[in-house]
Amino acid sequence: MTEWEAVIGIETHVELQTKSKMFCGCLVDSGDEPNTAVCPVCLALPGALPVPNKEAIEGILSIGDALECTLIEDSLFYRKNYFYPDLPKNYQISQYTFPLCLDGRLAVDVDGEPTVVGITRVHMEEDTGKSTHIGVSGRIHGANHTLLDFNRAGVPLVEVVSEPDIRSPEQARAYGAELQRVVRTLGVSDARLEEGSMRFDVNVSVRPAGSDILGTRTEVKNVNSLRSMQRAIAYEITRQIEVLESGGSIHLETRHWDEAKGATRSGRTKEGSEDYRYFQDPDLLPLHIDEDWRKRVHARRPELPAAKRARYVALGADRSTADLLADAGDLAALFEAAVSAGADARTIGIWLTGEVVAYLRREDVTIDETGLSADSLVELAGMTGDGDLSATAAKEVLGGVLAGEGTPSQVAEARDLLQISDASTIETEVMAVLDQHPDAIEKIRNGDSKPIGFLVGQVMRATGGKADPRMVQDLIRRKTQA
Repeated sequence: MTEWEAVIGIETHVELQTKSKMFCGCLVDSGDEPNTAVCPVCLALPGALPVPNKEAIEGILSIGDALECTLIEDSLFYRKNYFYPDLPKNYQISQYTFPLCLDGRLAVDVDGEPTVVGITRVHMEEDTGKSTHIGVSGRIHGANHTLLDFNRAGVPLVEVVSEPDIRSPEQARAYGAELQRVVRTLGVSDARLEEGSMRFDVNVSVRPAGSDILGTRTEVKNVNSLRSMQRAIAYEITRQIEVLESGGSIHLETRHWDEAKGATRSGRTKEGSEDYRYFQDPDLLPLHIDEDWRKRVHARRPELPAAKRARYVALGADRSTADLLADAGDLAALFEAAVSAGADARTIGIWLTGEVVAYLRREDVTIDETGLSADSLVELAGMTGDGDLSATAAKEVLGGVLAGEGTPSQVAEARDLLQISDASTIETEVMAVLDQHPDAIEKIRNGDSKPIGFLVGQVMRATGGKADPRMVQDLIRRKTQA
């Protein structure tokens, strides 16, 4: 039986958060009434001429720089011709032979297996308008009529095209998630999949394992969630293998993902680049990006998610905690402030991604609405490290701090959670328990260590759980030595 290998490439479209559209002064605001954020340029009225948006160009360059692309010195705007109701000009201003950014890379990790996905290009486009199909299905097939809203027409759109380096649905999801993190970190887009400001076109083909010949691909269009992308790819791989193994052939086509049915369905025959009849836009001059501009863009680049995760691990956080914190915004700031003040990174990270996140979700509040601060975390970590609080009591105190009951020491005292760490007091309790269990002492002295845990439990019970268990165990071991 043939063993098959999937070959996957992803085209990601990202709407930029600029004040105005790509080639006109219309404000970008998705909350506007339909067809009110429009002008002669984005409606393609005769005689209207486009002017490039500098802020959008810098956003594209920022993404390309973060993806380690070569930023091209001279690039061109093209007209990409196709006819569709929500494309006012019947062509889209895009880039083709000379894009802004070429030959990048993005490293992703799936279950500890690192993979580098090549980036073919990052280029500029303008978005289309929005079609709303009125009918039971919400799709053009079976619709009674269609409403067109041109507010989105002309919004700056970045297309990030990957190399076909992805081999599994899991890798594809990891790539999409990491790209979303990068874009959000740069601050050029909110990259909200559920709102369409980031969406994926996924190219999938299969070939016999070990072959270097690409199979015929299909393109699953406009996938708007990471989960849907993973499911659509998995379905398409299975479908293509079944078609090929039954003697059929795969057709170059676009397909659409049906979330409810968990399946892709055929859309239309896929166009080739020649069908778009690309030619240089005669209304737009070539774009020149000089060395100073490239340096300014690079100098503004913030710490990227992968670097932040690596730094958190170096500070002492475990990998899973670092992954969560790198995406956590306000919690990451608390983590860094507390660790900078000397708190243990592993402990602080576990508290923030465990008890704190659980509290925020349960109470439906933000971190700013709680009583938690970096100083509180440092104090709590110190109390735990000094033996004033047990690990269990520390979590209870943290809950009290979050609820606004005061500082860790105030909460611990009010709830009577402070641990007994006075050596003489603990020794008195230990000796009392040992006097009650001479048989356990004898077993320990004969090499059986199991009774130690029992004796520790007896002391903890006698002290209401307040004795420092480490001191208790150490005393028991010393007192039971022959």
